[in-house]
Amino acid sequence: MKAVQKGSAAILSLALLASLTACGVKEDKTPASTATAAATAKTVDSAKPVKLRIVWWGAQARHDATMKALDLYTKKHPNVTFEPEFSGFDGYFQKLATQAAAGNAPDIIQMDAAYLAEYAGRNQLADLSAGVNTADLDKSLLDTGKYKSKQYAIPLGNNALGIIYNKAALEKLGVSAPKSDWTWDDYFKMGQDAKAKLSDGKFPLLNSLTDYVYYDLYQLGKGKGNAVTIDGKFNIDKTVWTEWVNKHQELMKQGVMPPAEKQVTDKVTDPKLDLLLNDTILVRRAYAAEFPGYDTAKQNTFGLVKAPRATQASGYLKPSMFWSVSANSKNTEESKKFIDWFINDPEVGDVLGTTRGIPVAQKVRTSLDSKLTATDKTQIELISKTAPDANPFNPGAQGWGNFQKDYTTIMETLMFAKTTPDKAYDELVKKAKEYEKATPAN
Repeated sequence: MKAVQKGSAAILSLALLASLTACGVKEDKTPASTATAAATAKTVDSAKPVKLRIVWWGAQARHDATMKALDLYTKKHPNVTFEPEFSGFDGYFQKLATQAAAGNAPDIIQMDAAYLAEYAGRNQLADLSAGVNTADLDKSLLDTGKYKSKQYAIPLGNNALGIIYNKAALEKLGVSAPKSDWTWDDYFKMGQDAKAKLSDGKFPLLNSLTDYVYYDLYQLGKGKGNAVTIDGKFNIDKTVWTEWVNKHQELMKQGVMPPAEKQVTDKVTDPKLDLLLNDTILVRRAYAAEFPGYDTAKQNTFGLVKAPRATQASGYLKPSMFWSVSANSKNTEESKKFIDWFINDPEVGDVLGTTRGIPVAQKVRTSLDSKLTATDKTQIELISKTAPDANPFNPGAQGWGNFQKDYTTIMETLMFAKTTPDKAYDELVKKAKEYEKATPAN
């Protein structure tokens, strides 16, 4: 699967934004597959009882909206019921890997770009090239769900990676909120400025030492590319990485970042354990599609801003997430029918809003024009600000799906000061060689 290049990413984002603010020129569309989807739907016995297992991750706002959507589908198709499984992101793919290995994965799977090549490459996903109407989707976005020219995933939203911050707390402290043209030096200084005014037990910045995505963002801004290349080559620049590590160790000593024992309790979007939601920290990375969950948990508390830059921009655009279907599903056609409805029907689009990012079908986006909330506009603004100088999107190399977990394990040892930076880097290199050896030839 090829990375989305800067130009096409920017054009895609601006096209999405134009359709959300006015009924503008239509985007380039995929070849019409309406007839195929309709023919497939006819093959589904509408009287036959079907129970679909469906799994997703997300915050409470996404869970609530998805449950309402499932109820709506059952109301329209009384023969179809659902067995939902949902959680936060932490542990989601570990559980899914166990289910898939046992041939017991749910019928419909919320998939992330970083794991798509992994699951498709192991033949664990069904081919969705036919049976889902994608005529109203932008082709560039749709292609992010392909692996070796086959459509194994249907994108559900457009997304960008940025920084979420507690704007209410910063204002109360008298610390200036970040702006879209800020740098990594500004980011660290903001943390130091805020720390001088915070009480004990409170920390401005997330301790991101163990966070692979956070480091990847930093290295992109330094102009050194992704930490792992799209073709499966280890690319962590030791000089940049050492700079990152040294800064974290300095800020931990200063109390700008939480100590290791506090940081390991963090669980993203968990109402009680997310360090941003429980007021332990003021700033962390977040995708645009995650913002509604945070805003629902604490309304009018948070802001969202473009990722800091260094010698160049750090951010990128990506599909927020996908629906995929298990290759072992006994309800493949009914699953496709549900996905078709989920992405194309304006009624369910109204229920879901932007809980999975900006909707992918133009007619759904158009139907939401008059209903955009301040939260929706915050997401759109992040995508708009990121698009002009976005880095190419790297969906992850096949065979490297677990490297982020290994990175976290190695870096956690460093965070607890049980190893040195040099030894930790050597461990990363050693582990990466195992992945490179196992990477399938293209």
